[in-house]
Amino acid sequence: MASPLLRSRSALRVVLGPQTRQRPLCANRPRTRSLFNFFRKSAKPAQEEPVPLLTEDNLFHPFSKSPFPAIRARGEAIQSLAKCPVCASDHCSTHVHTKSQSLAVKFECPDCGFPTHCSQEHWVADQEHKKYCSRLREVNEDDHDLRSGRKFHELEMPGPQAYEEAISFANWDVFWYTRGFPSMDTERSRRHASKILTYPLTIGSVLHQNSGLTLSNQRVTPEGSRSLAALRTTLHVPPGAPDTEEAGAAKPQIRIFILGARAESSLPPHVWEQLCMLFPSCHFHLFFIGPQVSLPRPANSPPPKPPNQSATKEDTTTNQSAAENVSMTHTSDIVKQREEDKPVYVPNVYEPPTPAPIARLKRTRSSVELYGVPSYTVPYTPQLTITGLQANYAEVHAQFQDTFDPYTDAFFLFSPGFGFPSPNSVSELDGKPYLQIASPTEWGPVVPALLATRCAIYVTGFSPADVERDIRSIETAPDVAGEFEWVITPGENAFGSEKWEVADFDPRVMVKTNWGVWGIRGKGREVRERSSFSLF
Repeated sequence: MASPLLRSRSALRVVLGPQTRQRPLCANRPRTRSLFNFFRKSAKPAQEEPVPLLTEDNLFHPFSKSPFPAIRARGEAIQSLAKCPVCASDHCSTHVHTKSQSLAVKFECPDCGFPTHCSQEHWVADQEHKKYCSRLREVNEDDHDLRSGRKFHELEMPGPQAYEEAISFANWDVFWYTRGFPSMDTERSRRHASKILTYPLTIGSVLHQNSGLTLSNQRVTPEGSRSLAALRTTLHVPPGAPDTEEAGAAKPQIRIFILGARAESSLPPHVWEQLCMLFPSCHFHLFFIGPQVSLPRPANSPPPKPPNQSATKEDTTTNQSAAENVSMTHTSDIVKQREEDKPVYVPNVYEPPTPAPIARLKRTRSSVELYGVPSYTVPYTPQLTITGLQANYAEVHAQFQDTFDPYTDAFFLFSPGFGFPSPNSVSELDGKPYLQIASPTEWGPVVPALLATRCAIYVTGFSPADVERDIRSIETAPDVAGEFEWVITPGENAFGSEKWEVADFDPRVMVKTNWGVWGIRGKGREVRERSSFSLF
């Protein structure tokens, strides 16, 4: 039976209601701050995520009405380069243009936002447009999403891999899961992440001992198996040993030469650091070599001075206010001129544009005296060193030719365009342009020099047609045909980009970066001693 005291308290709660609470005994005690808490730093407020300019349901905009100048400029570039597919078709008999009418695309498709036809009439008549319209809309929304200002959680890179956790290279999904990446909740997140990671992951998935390219699926040849085994003895530790940074103290440096580098040379170093995470006991030295390599911003280019510091001392003493006005006008004119000189968008016609200069890091140093060409070197981490050389590989090959070792060196060429006509070299016999694999100003002197090193050469292509075009070119190129053996047979790259890239000269042309991969090396020559005693 409850005591009278408990019954009275229950009755009091019923009368006062649940909002009345007992005050603690120390409620009236004044708050005090101890001496040690006085020196304690106050907790920093949590950093709020930036408010995006565009929401997830507002990413589609026609190019001419886009809120971003770069996309509007791209729409203008497409209108000046692309031609109406209906007008250009030979079998078109119902829509014939007169000489005064233009064939350029001026009409923007309301479904994808790209300029695709010269008029709405031809847009309605083109039945083929429906086949690729959804891809163009996908590209449109992806480009707006990249500029929306939201926080990209899918691009947050994980740290070192735990020793007992294996990495799978079956496909993007399994790799992201076993590597500890944030969950890719949407297809758009997958496209963004695969585009930025395709370069380091293509290298890692080819060289790693858990690679999906094997003898059993006929992607690796017996010669390629021996070539990869030589590299993997350096890339990995013996079975049973811990694959840690300490285990690689006595290992030689792994050198990866990326020739004809363009966009891959402008990736942030922490993206390339993901390659080191796949091989914890290795020290990588990446060489970006090519005429379109992105170099750091000049160290001696100071930011614009404040207007009140631009005037001379004499002007300041005579008429300070007039000098300030002149200085402000002069500085604003210089900044305005620089902004006008810098294009908002560079069209991607047949050759990708040179990437913008990259950020200069704290340890970045010039390497011009070492290599004799515009170059830089940055020791980013104890496991990763990056060197960029803005020159054709033929100009610097002499500095490396006596140092190559198949156990420590490999070449990667991302979409080199072997089978495309050369824009610079023309044959003296028939006046036709050389293929780039045979051009003396492009890959002509380079590929034979690479084959002579006996190091593996891995090549990617952006489509099945591009891979086939490059292979046909090397099978007929002088000093290359018959001088190589296969390492990796041509086929699809499991770690190619999943984002479509649209050509500005024709929106119907769409490719994926690093779609396919294949590899070769210089043919081995077995020398046998001939017996001095012979009957014949």
